[in-house]
Amino acid sequence: MASLVAPGRLGHPQMSLATDPRVHPKLLQAMKGFGIHTLSYLTSELGPDAPLDAISSFVLKNEEAIESLYSRIDLSVPDDETVSTQITSSEVSIPTSDGNSTRLIIHRPSKSVDALLPAVLYFHGGGMVILSTNNRVHTTWAESLARTGLVAIIVDFRNALTATGAHPFPAGLNDCTAAVRWVDAHREQLGISKIVLQGESGGGNLALATALKAKKEGWLKTVNGVCATVPYISGAYGMPLEWRLRELPSLIECDGYLISCATSALNARMYDPTGKHARNPLAWPYWAQEADLQGLPPHLIITSELDPLKDEGHAYYRKLADAGVKVVARMNLGVIHEGEFFLRQALSDLFLANLWDIKTFVDRL
Repeated sequence: MASLVAPGRLGHPQMSLATDPRVHPKLLQAMKGFGIHTLSYLTSELGPDAPLDAISSFVLKNEEAIESLYSRIDLSVPDDETVSTQITSSEVSIPTSDGNSTRLIIHRPSKSVDALLPAVLYFHGGGMVILSTNNRVHTTWAESLARTGLVAIIVDFRNALTATGAHPFPAGLNDCTAAVRWVDAHREQLGISKIVLQGESGGGNLALATALKAKKEGWLKTVNGVCATVPYISGAYGMPLEWRLRELPSLIECDGYLISCATSALNARMYDPTGKHARNPLAWPYWAQEADLQGLPPHLIITSELDPLKDEGHAYYRKLADAGVKVVARMNLGVIHEGEFFLRQALSDLFLANLWDIKTFVDRL
């Protein structure tokens, strides 16, 4: 009788995307074209206890590499029936509670300028630490949301690490909170009927955390729904191997499939340099308890099969369900962290499925 073998690097520690039989063939082909299919991509020998200057230098170099990659990717989406839909865009700068100002970029369908439409506040990925709001991957995603018939509002929150200085937790979250409160106060002016929070990876963290903060501070009725794609929410990337195997085994199963625990731990250190917020659900929503979650609005959680972060997304889904929250979860098979998001030309069917799942979720609220 054949013995069972655990999937991915749980059963074969040397496995990579090039040898994992589950990987989507179009995804692997696209990743090979950019040389990002190996386990060594974006990794470091630094540990989370390394000097902060050394970590920040490595993280900023990673940001340069990712931004360079994003600039070279074909972001066209075959069979996107909305591609010809015209959108109208504007910008506004708003104040935040801690004396900062945050830029909002607002997109809406040009033919619906006078109609009330649902709004999706979009928080971009990058582990709450890196990547520009202005890069093409993020801006074109918001435009795609708008072309489905939504008002898409990009929140230019502060990254925890920039070339000019550090803005650790809760700076970025405060910006996201201020954006939601401002949009709510200007619903009539903006022509908005509902407010939904949405983000991928670190942006998924901020979407979930903003909803938790809204509940904690007593303004939860402002938020009608939350969508989190491949959320980066545990902060547990430097936890002992035994803990990860027991609690979040995908951190081992898919470690190094585009992203790694080692690099994620460094990003987490930049977000919370002292570690005093390691179990704070506003910093890391994975640690939310039932009382934190009860009464939250409906959620949509989207994960990917070959993502180290998939188990924390699944765990959050289960916590929401146990707390009585209306929640739906879906997993993209054969796909890495954000694979269909930035390699959308190769995986257009999956990109469009995510896009329209979010639109359907918003419409049903």
